[in-house]
Amino acid sequence: MRKPNEQLHHDGVDLRRWRLEDAAVAFRVVTESLDHLAPWMPWASTDYDLKTATDFVSSSRSDWEQGKAFDYAVLGPGSDVIGSASLMARIGPGGLEIGYWLHRDHVGRGIVRRAARALVDEAFRIGADHVEIVHDEANLRSRAVPEALGFTQVDRRDATDPPAPACTGVQLVWRLAASEAVQRSS
Repeated sequence: MRKPNEQLHHDGVDLRRWRLEDAAVAFRVVTESLDHLAPWMPWASTDYDLKTATDFVSSSRSDWEQGKAFDYAVLGPGSDVIGSASLMARIGPGGLEIGYWLHRDHVGRGIVRRAARALVDEAFRIGADHVEIVHDEANLRSRAVPEALGFTQVDRRDATDPPAPACTGVQLVWRLAASEAVQRSS
């Protein structure tokens, strides 16, 4: 697979590669949204500090260069960082997994759906043959994204990591193949 573009745009939503100087803003966006993120994401806890944010943007840089993950800052009005969206090469050859989260003040506006659509398009452009989204079965907001984008649920499995507080420990796996995406856009 080729490397993705460092900036993406889809239907009014912009994404750009995380930068080392974004650590403080990543810290702020996460900590302002802990009540919204912590129920679903084990890493979003009161232990999240500036060092954790710095480690994230630093590892994002090395992961990008190694082709392990392509992490983007989701930009809102005025190009302010309002969340994160990623393509991760952890589901095997030819596939990329999408992950996402937003600041609590920006949910319910279709931003994640449009950011995920940008990631789907980019994944297929760089050579992925399928894309997956994985979420806890109780996370209905996350479920709405693959449903809206035409993904098909292909698996239901026990989580491998300890679940966050609101999680059931059962993950739903959704997949969209490049061939299906082409057929749907025709």
